[in-house]
Amino acid sequence: MINTLLIGGKGTIGAGLRSYLPRLDPDYRIVSADLPGAPDKAIEEDAQREFLELDASHDDELLRKALEGRDLVVYLARIDPLNEMNAMTDKVFKAIMDVCPDSVVIGSSSVHATGGAYYGYTREENSPIAHRRFDEVDPWPEPLSVMTEPCPTGDYGVEKAYVEAWCHRLGAHGQNAVAARWGGINPTNGKKDEISYFTVWCHQEDSARFVDACYKTAQAGKLRPSAHYYVISDNTYNIFDIETTRREIGYEPQHDAESLYGEDLGAHSLRVE
Repeated sequence: MINTLLIGGKGTIGAGLRSYLPRLDPDYRIVSADLPGAPDKAIEEDAQREFLELDASHDDELLRKALEGRDLVVYLARIDPLNEMNAMTDKVFKAIMDVCPDSVVIGSSSVHATGGAYYGYTREENSPIAHRRFDEVDPWPEPLSVMTEPCPTGDYGVEKAYVEAWCHRLGAHGQNAVAARWGGINPTNGKKDEISYFTVWCHQEDSARFVDACYKTAQAGKLRPSAHYYVISDNTYNIFDIETTRREIGYEPQHDAESLYGEDLGAHSLRVE
């Protein structure tokens, strides 16, 4: 049994992990710790639904009890404003270090932690990538390296960079901790009316494949300390480095955003590696 705690597991990412991790390996036993009354975004009938009511930002005693004996901890919870979010992150990671220092930890970051490095391709008003005018892109930009240091452009990115710093701290203390720079994940694994979503899109199954790969790599003693990885599906028009993730942990994404966007204006057969 892989004794797993998702802190904030009723949300979109957690819903996907509760659905797809047990399909990848039936040994996953998942408990989701969430605020009382938090809505469950899982839509798959076989999503694991063992819940614990917990306000991780305040109830330190219950948080520490929930962490006891865990093999895998995934930190997904968030609150606003930024100072309260960072205070909760402090509380959670300090508890992890004290209670379950042998667990594998996945800290929830985001592509937004490096927004300053990729917004030029995806957000500028005239960006051909953002508007799917791919024939105008020559050469295609080199994928943004997983080694890219945080360069957030707003509070959301700043909170994710703070989580990454904590993952580095755990790694420095010898714990297996990874920051997941999640892409665009949504409950229905569908298309969204959001500029450049096709390049950041990540299917929930692929997010689970990432977590499973991290855990199995750590169990084999091969997880790179304090790594941060982009968690993106195998998108044709990708601008993020997922090849390093494949090579280092055996990440095997199965989905491509072009299954949703391929009929759009400007799509063609270019494959971005």
